[in-house]
Amino acid sequence: MPTKIVFFGTPQFAIPSLEKLLKHPKFEVITVVTQPDKVRGRGKKTTPSPIKQVAIAYDIPVWQPKRIKKDSATLALLKQANADFFVVVAYGQILSEEILNMPKFGCINVHGSILPEYRGAAPIQWSIVNGDRQTGITTMLMDVGMDTGDMLLKEYIPIDLLDNADTIAKKLADIGANLLVETLIKLKAKEIEPIPQNSAVATYAPLIKKEDYKLDWSLPAKTIHDRIRGFHPNCFATFRNNKIKILATAPLETKYRSELAPTFQQKIAPHLDDLSCSSGKVGEVVATIKNIGPVLQTGKGLLLLLEVQPAGKKPQSGGDFVNGMRLSVGETIENG
Repeated sequence: MPTKIVFFGTPQFAIPSLEKLLKHPKFEVITVVTQPDKVRGRGKKTTPSPIKQVAIAYDIPVWQPKRIKKDSATLALLKQANADFFVVVAYGQILSEEILNMPKFGCINVHGSILPEYRGAAPIQWSIVNGDRQTGITTMLMDVGMDTGDMLLKEYIPIDLLDNADTIAKKLADIGANLLVETLIKLKAKEIEPIPQNSAVATYAPLIKKEDYKLDWSLPAKTIHDRIRGFHPNCFATFRNNKIKILATAPLETKYRSELAPTFQQKIAPHLDDLSCSSGKVGEVVATIKNIGPVLQTGKGLLLLLEVQPAGKKPQSGGDFVNGMRLSVGETIENG
């Protein structure tokens, strides 16, 4: 008899986990719980969550309570579901103790960090912003705290110099899906011993605020680079009195060059000697590398802009930006 599951999830990150359960012969996803539809985009269209779209495609019932802890109808349905597990992957609402106690074997969460590091809403983003060199997935038994439950399984991955929040999220979503299946099977068979977290060494990943996206060129190049890729694609500065998004960069300090792709290293190698003599005020374009992009002076080191999005335009390479804007050495890109 298949293991009965109620799946809680909302964004793209949760889709591999849901699809893996839907296609696995040992599991039956009896319903999906997701956030209410939202008005999105310039057209102000009401759009269902990515998870709802998958559920509809598989003809799975969908529940969308606005406040799940206070929605009596949903609470009654959850109780009636008589599920073996509730599975939670980036759902976006906190579950009450009443809900956590409903399934036979407990509520399982797929969390995008190696707990107890980065408890909270944005673990992937903050791990990159903080310059971490690895991250991973932890499955855990949920309790009433914020990501404080007993840990079940973990898997690690490296964070490469040019990874951003999107590339890491995609890798972790796939890893999380596989780890979830292993967790459910082993936990039901009593082959996993839950491990309590050491709260004394816990760190937190708070909600991201709009002011976090503003760039400050007085910071070191690597710090700016980490913020741009961690908060991808939202970091912005000001150019010629207009907002400009900075989507991808590369720090040019010697110790980071070996982490760039060999073909890319070959392209910039002829310019490095000249760049080593370049300096300017913070935010100033001290050089441009043909077909690649502008090089900016930061508070410490130089930063190469690889991809940008000027106001009202589509994303473009740093080289196209230089050509299209006729960018000159000596111009300044201001803080956000």
